[in-house]
Amino acid sequence: MIRMLMWCLLGLVLVVTAAHSQAQKAGGPEKTVEALEQQWLQGQKTNNPEIVAPLLSEKIVVTEDDGKVHDKAGMLDVYKKTKWNSADYTDVKVTSFGNTAIATGSFKGKGTDEAGKPFDVNERWTDTWVKAPDGKWQCVASQATPVK
Repeated sequence: MIRMLMWCLLGLVLVVTAAHSQAQKAGGPEKTVEALEQQWLQGQKTNNPEIVAPLLSEKIVVTEDDGKVHDKAGMLDVYKKTKWNSADYTDVKVTSFGNTAIATGSFKGKGTDEAGKPFDVNERWTDTWVKAPDGKWQCVASQATPVK
C-alpha cells in the first residue's frame, strides 16, 4: 500500500513538473505582458489610441517625460492629438512577481504633438502591470524619462 502511494505521489509530482515546464516554455506572464507592450506600440505606430485603451486600467497613473501626470482619459486624449511618424521599442524586459509585472525598455519616436509642433523623443520607460481576477492584464502605472 505504501509503495503504491509513493508511485502515485511520484506520478503526481511528474505531472505537476511537466505542466510547470510547459508554462515556463510558453513564457508565462512575461511573454503575455511583452505582447501587450507590443500592442501598445502598435497603437502608437498606427496613431490608433483605441488599440491602447483596453490595455490601460481605469485608475492608471501616467507620468510623462516632462513631468505631466495623466489619468486614462487624459492619456488617451494626448494620444488622439499626437501623430507619430515613427515609434520603436528596444531593450524590452519584463519581470513578473505573481500577479504584478514590471516592464522596462527604451523608446524612440518622431511625430507632431497636439499643437502640430514636431518632436523627436528618446526615452526609458517603466510600466507596471497587474493581472485582474478575470485574468486580464492591465497597465496601472507608466513613467517615462528622457535620455540625454
